[in-house]
Amino acid sequence: MKPVLEVKDLSQDFGGLRALNELSLTVNSGEIVALIGPNGAGKTTVFNCITGNYSPEKGRIFFDGEPLAGLRPHKVVELGIARTFQTIRLFGRLSVLENVLAGRHCRMKSGLISCMLHTPAQKAEEKAAVARCMEELRFVGLADRYTEAAGGLSYGNQRLLEIARALASDPRLVILDEPAGGMNDQETAALVDTIRAIRDRGITVLLIEHDMRLVMKICEKLVVLEHGTMIAQGKPEDVRQDPAVIEAYLGADDEKW
Repeated sequence: MKPVLEVKDLSQDFGGLRALNELSLTVNSGEIVALIGPNGAGKTTVFNCITGNYSPEKGRIFFDGEPLAGLRPHKVVELGIARTFQTIRLFGRLSVLENVLAGRHCRMKSGLISCMLHTPAQKAEEKAAVARCMEELRFVGLADRYTEAAGGLSYGNQRLLEIARALASDPRLVILDEPAGGMNDQETAALVDTIRAIRDRGITVLLIEHDMRLVMKICEKLVVLEHGTMIAQGKPEDVRQDPAVIEAYLGADDEKW
């Protein structure tokens, strides 16, 4: 399979703390890959380096063979990488549809003057954007709530709304940070189907998740971090048996799986 994301010798420091230590990993096109590890292992720091929120101290990141060094977050989105966040970042007073439209904005070409004058081209583009965003709301099961304020949704539905907003930018790689956080068992089961459906659309998925049952169900590969260093990677069934992983993170409690 062709690599869609390559991280090579990535290091990141915060003051005297080394958050990432020469991390290298590859995510192939069409895979669902999970980045796991204890709290503080550096998982979200990896995501922030990929998406342009942090500038790495050392190392290189490539997306479809093109370097991401120095790109601002909005440019990374334009290239085809979208993400959700561990802490939900929605516009609570805006409608469900308006939140998804915010994610679609990077694909819209109308300038400020066209928007102010409501030119025919701008109106047509806006109509197409609304239709496109409604597709994503149908995909996550929120189409019938498009007029509601985002802040009024349940926590699980807010997670799904963030996914819809990310998908509205037409990504080739979607990065999900704790997508099952705060979800009940029924919502988590539905999320498994949603993530598989994202992959079935030809979109590669990289996620951080502490729900190991979810990870084992949907991922082809796991990458395990401890103190910013990769201690294991491979198929879930192999990583599950790795002594270093058991000692550092999972423990001997088989109930986690």
